[in-house]
Amino acid sequence: MQLHLNYPLEPDSAPRRAAAIVEAAADISYARLDYSPDSIGLVEDIVDGFRTDGATGQEMADSLVGFGCYVGEILTRHAGGAWRRAPDGEHTVPLVVELPDTRECHPIDWVFRRLEQGADVSIRDLYAGADPGHTPTADRPRG
Repeated sequence: MQLHLNYPLEPDSAPRRAAAIVEAAADISYARLDYSPDSIGLVEDIVDGFRTDGATGQEMADSLVGFGCYVGEILTRHAGGAWRRAPDGEHTVPLVVELPDTRECHPIDWVFRRLEQGADVSIRDLYAGADPGHTPTADRPRG
């Protein structure tokens, strides 16, 4: 998929995109994204809403990239990751989070896959696999 983003995505711009989507989610959906791993469930809910509305990845590219950057920021803050460029052509967006053990995570791809495949792609499970020290909070209301 060829994305036409409003502005270039680089490792140093990912935190700004995450902050912008936090603000947008609060304004539009009244969602409180607090950069905690448990808030990934809210991201899934919002993306599921896009899916229910019939939105495509191309139509929602800027928002999906923003939510992917948000999930990536959770990885940087809680799992010790760092944003890096990946080789072009391998992923939806050639930006990854590299973990301290040198594994690469693709949070932007995770969000696009959630839109395309629905609940079959659990961003929470993908995060848990990347940060094995994370213990999810019991199913609690999100919103």
